[in-house]
Amino acid sequence: MFSRLKTYILESRQEFRRVNWPSREETTRLTLIVIGMSIALSVFLGVLDVIFRYGLEILILK
Repeated sequence: MFSRLKTYILESRQEFRRVNWPSREETTRLTLIVIGMSIALSVFLGVLDVIFRYGLEILILK
């Protein structure tokens, strides 16, 4: 049991060394893109919510 765990840990460490990690600049740039897209999607969905709410109010009040 412990030998399998040890093998797993050793293989995991080897795999982590082979990973091509992004640079700090690339990570920052991609993070800002994700934040920007999240904000844009939130605004878009908020506008849709207002439009649908307004449309339903018109339908209900008629």
